[in-house]
Amino acid sequence: MERESFSSSIGDSLDFDKELTLSDKLKVFKTTNFDPQSYVTNHCGAMSEKAIRHLCIHLVGLKKASAEEMRKNVYANYASFIRTSREISDLEGELVSLKNLLSTRANIIHTIADGVRVESLQDGSVSSRDEAIELELRETNKSDDWFTQLNENLEILLAERRFDEALSALDEGERALDQKSLPASTLLSFQNMILQTRQKLADQLAESTCQASTNGFELRSSVQAMKQLGDGPRAHNLLLKSHHQKLNRNMQLLQPTSSSHGTSYTTALSHLVFSTIAQASNDSLAIFSDEPAFTSELVTWAVNQTEAFARLIKKNVIAAPAASGCLRVVTECVHICLGHCSLLEDRGLALCPTLLRMFRPFLEQALSASLKRIDLCTAAIAAMDDWSMNYPPMAARSWVSASVGSVVASQQKLSSSAHRFNTMIQELCEDIGSLEILHLSEQALEGILQSFNSYVNTMINAFPASADTENLDGPGRKIVKLAETETQQIAVLANALTLADELLPRAAIKLNRIDELARRASSDKPNRPPEQRELKRRLQRLVDQLRDSFCRQHVLDLIFTEDGGVRLNAEMYLCMDDGRDEPEWFPSPVFQELFVKLTRLSSIVSDIFVGRERFATILLMRLTETVILWFSEDQNFWDELEAGERSLGPLGLQQFYLDMEFVILFASQGRYLSRNLHQVMKNIIGKAIEAVQAKNIDPYSVLPEDEWFADVAQIAIKMLMGHADFDNAERDMNSPTQSVSARSVSSVHSHGSS
Repeated sequence: MERESFSSSIGDSLDFDKELTLSDKLKVFKTTNFDPQSYVTNHCGAMSEKAIRHLCIHLVGLKKASAEEMRKNVYANYASFIRTSREISDLEGELVSLKNLLSTRANIIHTIADGVRVESLQDGSVSSRDEAIELELRETNKSDDWFTQLNENLEILLAERRFDEALSALDEGERALDQKSLPASTLLSFQNMILQTRQKLADQLAESTCQASTNGFELRSSVQAMKQLGDGPRAHNLLLKSHHQKLNRNMQLLQPTSSSHGTSYTTALSHLVFSTIAQASNDSLAIFSDEPAFTSELVTWAVNQTEAFARLIKKNVIAAPAASGCLRVVTECVHICLGHCSLLEDRGLALCPTLLRMFRPFLEQALSASLKRIDLCTAAIAAMDDWSMNYPPMAARSWVSASVGSVVASQQKLSSSAHRFNTMIQELCEDIGSLEILHLSEQALEGILQSFNSYVNTMINAFPASADTENLDGPGRKIVKLAETETQQIAVLANALTLADELLPRAAIKLNRIDELARRASSDKPNRPPEQRELKRRLQRLVDQLRDSFCRQHVLDLIFTEDGGVRLNAEMYLCMDDGRDEPEWFPSPVFQELFVKLTRLSSIVSDIFVGRERFATILLMRLTETVILWFSEDQNFWDELEAGERSLGPLGLQQFYLDMEFVILFASQGRYLSRNLHQVMKNIIGKAIEAVQAKNIDPYSVLPEDEWFADVAQIAIKMLMGHADFDNAERDMNSPTQSVSARSVSSVHSHGSS
């Protein structure tokens, strides 16, 4: 009910359907009358803590998507935006010049008009004109004295670098000129002098910003003064240039040496670069506010500085480790850079994408080299592996986290090569998992699968009688120590199963930490993500390949002799009707050996596959199926049995029927008789019966009852397991066991020991 109420409460305003665009998701927040407090009260008042947590996760994801969309739009239009902004700045400068020119012309016209008005006065008094001229001369002399004093004061202020006072004096002088009535020539001369002084002041301010001795306060004061002088674009450019020069001077003190390579050099340089960018951003916003032209220029400058920094880190720190496969060194340095860079996001500078674009090729190179190193190292250890199962050494547990599941996973028994493979994979996933923002999880997972495939092929080569690969040093082949005993071969299977079933999936979870935490927060029940299910399926297919190679090897050992002969052939049944005496009824030697082998393997797998009884059962089932399917599909076997020179007789059919019932019985008792195997064996029995019927012989008239086959098979199982002794027992000659002689018992044990 909580989930339904949660869905209905936010469905009208916030839709998280993947098919909706980002703008559709944000419509509810774009309205002018949107009230956050009312929205939370109406939609979230009755929600549970779990539902609120789920909503917060979706809102955070929406915020990130919105920020990413805005960043892409801004980057896509940076060039045209900056060009337009510069044109606007140039136009503003021209407008200021035009304003000054119009002001000058207005003063000239005003002065001429005053002169004409004075001359047009109808005053015949010469004394009045003289007095006016004398008054004008006195005013001119007084203005000359005032301007001379102003000019001297400005010279002194400029010489003493008192820029703020000089700027105030210039402003005061311009206001005074506007209030004075001066001749046009004099006014124009004064205005030109002030303009020249302004230009001189601006040049001195620009010169001071480029000096190394200028501190931050002086820099901001100079840039602020230049902006007030009407030279804003130049002032902003000089501000950024000053910070760039300061950054270069400080970077020269951090020249890398043999002892400063790695994280220490990266940390120092990263702190220096991004703190300088942050200071430049603060100065720019403090002086120029958020004017678009200057903001765009700041962002472009910051991107250029970040790219230069990334090139320096690549050259001095991560290029060599990436080529050699030292993934941890590369990821640590990249993580440090991203950590410092992400602090600028609150200032509106999203520079992490720039770093990712620069560093990603080296991370991919380091990942590829690391996976190759894992393959080589695992193959080298496999060449000396004795395939004995042991707990991991203490030194190999540095990757284990404090969680109970990881600790349990670290206590699995594996051989030495499997322990090494697992440790290196865990470390690789730890390193990649610390950089979720890079989205390397898919590439890393694919690499892990390829490495596991390589290790599985190595273990296949460890089987002594592998038919399709030999343990030779050649193209595509690896030298590996043979798993000669059955215990060692089962240990090889245990390596693959433990890695595929537990350890590798646990390592893969580290590649998607954020997604995993979000899933756990949104659901109380563990829900395996689709990529985890696909990973498990692909790993299981590789384990099945190894298991099939194991089964194929043991089947070949059963069916073929060392000199290439075939133990399981049609002759073993056709020859039974050549003699006159009734044979001693007992399962054929090849099926006796199959039973002994399966019994022995069952004991081994029960000790090694503790808690994985299902895999042990499937292994024995698959091995039995492989034997039966081999001769059921052997066309030569059936051609000789059905259409050969000699036909299958009653005794041969009875022996064949007994062998199949024997296999069905011990497979059923061992609980590895599959429906498919049972049906195949029934079909085989039916096929043999049809072969006898084709010779005009009624098979049911010569075959004993089904209980007879079951009793003989059960007695054979007990004898082969050493649970019964019929040498001294009194037996009923009419019982189905009367044909089991002492000689047959000894022959059975001789086959079992061989």
